[in-house]
Amino acid sequence: MGVERVQDIASLSKDEIPAEFIRSVDEQPGITTVHGEVLEVPTIDLADPDEEKVLQAIVDASRDWGMFQIVNHGVPVEAITKLQAVGKEFFELPQEEKEVYAKPPGSQSVEGYGTKLQKEVEGKKAWVDHLFHNIWPPSAVNYRFWPKNPPSYREVNEEYAKHMHGVVEKLFKSLSLGLRLEGHELKEAASGDDLVYLLKINYYPPCPRPDLALGVPAHTDMSAFTILVPNHVQGLQAFRDSHWYDVKYIPNAFVIHIGDQLEILSNGKYKSVLHRTTVNKEHTRMSWPVFLEPSPDFVVGPHPKLVDHENPPKYKTKKYGDYVHCKLNKIPQ
Repeated sequence: MGVERVQDIASLSKDEIPAEFIRSVDEQPGITTVHGEVLEVPTIDLADPDEEKVLQAIVDASRDWGMFQIVNHGVPVEAITKLQAVGKEFFELPQEEKEVYAKPPGSQSVEGYGTKLQKEVEGKKAWVDHLFHNIWPPSAVNYRFWPKNPPSYREVNEEYAKHMHGVVEKLFKSLSLGLRLEGHELKEAASGDDLVYLLKINYYPPCPRPDLALGVPAHTDMSAFTILVPNHVQGLQAFRDSHWYDVKYIPNAFVIHIGDQLEILSNGKYKSVLHRTTVNKEHTRMSWPVFLEPSPDFVVGPHPKLVDHENPPKYKTKKYGDYVHCKLNKIPQ
């Protein structure tokens, strides 16, 4: 008897869902979502010739929202479409083929195919299966967790990683200048060229009771920031003014989440965004976040240039790997 995957549970669920997927009343999307209103998260056109305006928009959104969407980001539509196609194909393989890539029991890394990511509060489960693997730098890549099927999977993901670099550089530079640091300093403080690009594929099967379940419960990302592309099925929600709102879907845009490490590095000037995912009754939702993370042994804390007598450090300085361990195991930081 293998691990129970949500994809299997979904195929057996007709009108109801197992009790462990039913969220508490203060989390149920049917009750806690502001219905009929879509959150107009800032959308930033990276191709706008007014670079000062783009820079300011990125800084304002990172400070006031912790999230924004970018369009005309320079990543070819074809690269995104192919990434989504091979990921979808993998999740549609027979279960035993996917289990070959299962996260090994007791592994310290998140890499691999799985269902449970972190310690579950009150034993509640999320309506999602996932696949994690690093896509950059080459030294951090472990091909054991890259599907061999479909055959083009590796090529497509390596191509996508290449296209990510430009977006990552642009965002780090803007965010760095926004803190009145030199353009290169923020990325360096997040481990520079050792920065890990961790891809996650989220697979949210259709759910008979989308009003009661969550794909991913409320969280902030551990990363410096996250570059996410969803499929067309609505599901991303952000917490704003004490309420949950759907985030508008824009085809081929990237959703950017400011993560915990940028909040720490900026000593609280930028805010990591609290977000969650809802599921759909008829359709499978998928998303492909790339988490930009410091390497595990790299020490992260408020940037020395942003700390003085007036501005004492608001966060502890620690190895990124230790930060991840605490967060996934719900240990106070």
